[in-house]
Amino acid sequence: MAPTEANLLRQFPLLLPQNRTKTVYEGFISAQGRDFHLRILLPEDLQLKNARLLCSWQLKTILNGYHQIVQQRMQHALDLMSFMMELKMILEVALKNRQELCVLPPPSHFYSVLIEEIGTLGWDKLVYVDSCFSTIKLKAEDASGREHLITIKLKAKYPAESPDCFVDFPVPFSVSWTSESSLISIHSQFLAALESLKAFWDVMDEIDEKTWVLEPQKPTRSATARRIALGNNASINIEVDPRHPTMLPECCFLGADHVVKPLGIKLSRNMHLCLLQNLKDVLEIDFPARTILEKSDVTMDCGICYAYQLDGAIPDQVCNNFQCGQPFHQICLYEWLRGLLTSRQSFNIIFGECPYCSKPITLKMSGRKP
Repeated sequence: MAPTEANLLRQFPLLLPQNRTKTVYEGFISAQGRDFHLRILLPEDLQLKNARLLCSWQLKTILNGYHQIVQQRMQHALDLMSFMMELKMILEVALKNRQELCVLPPPSHFYSVLIEEIGTLGWDKLVYVDSCFSTIKLKAEDASGREHLITIKLKAKYPAESPDCFVDFPVPFSVSWTSESSLISIHSQFLAALESLKAFWDVMDEIDEKTWVLEPQKPTRSATARRIALGNNASINIEVDPRHPTMLPECCFLGADHVVKPLGIKLSRNMHLCLLQNLKDVLEIDFPARTILEKSDVTMDCGICYAYQLDGAIPDQVCNNFQCGQPFHQICLYEWLRGLLTSRQSFNIIFGECPYCSKPITLKMSGRKP
């Protein structure tokens, strides 16, 4: 048996030759778990371009509209094996399209519900809707004025069945859904997700505006990586954590060793300085070193019990008089103020005088009495 005939028998075991010259084949072609009867008549030279395809009424009905494509494939097929593979692909496409056409349309109230929900949400937020109302695109702006889209794929049993939602986010987005949910609840959850990612997009936009980003050239909102030019044919690839965008990103230097190695050494050496440097920049102060700070410059002990720690607690109540600023333990200040006849209490706040400067001091009690 020739290799081509063996392949044909292996791929289409239900299609068999009907004579010795193998000019007549009859049997079945299978697609999507179904078998369809057909008969192929070949000329003596076995050339497919002069062959005839006879289909059962069922197969002919399914391939209605595909006759021209089938004829083209038959004209250009090298052998019967290649034609049968082409015919099977066409048949599977035709079956799939018929299944989609046979899906029952949703009930009439499906459309009225959607129209009402879009009206409540606001037609200005609608970007796109297809003719079947199965795909809807809504827009929203984050706090920085960036516009974002959410694509909603509705199902025929909406709202009993949860729709599929697609967004351009760097993290997964899932919608909490009940039978009472609607487009309004989807849009609300979309806005909440935008707010949670605002800091990430602020960081990425600043990078895009203030550096030369080599890749990606047109970053999407879901992109967390940037390759930034450093000069001297060197660049750095950074990966920003969407949940913690202000943390030091993962860094990878690209370029000649003599250029990027010194940069890598500096990064390793100064990595621990990032937090402190950020605090100094944000607060616009220099933190005093303990070794050079005079004892008189800072008072850490409680002004009542003269201890720093008391049952694990540290002095966290401070007099607001800038000439005083004496710290106290909460329990110490509570006992002190409670013993003064001039003190008064309103709910969980006690008003009295500072033990040091006699200026007004306020103690806001925590959830329970000390």
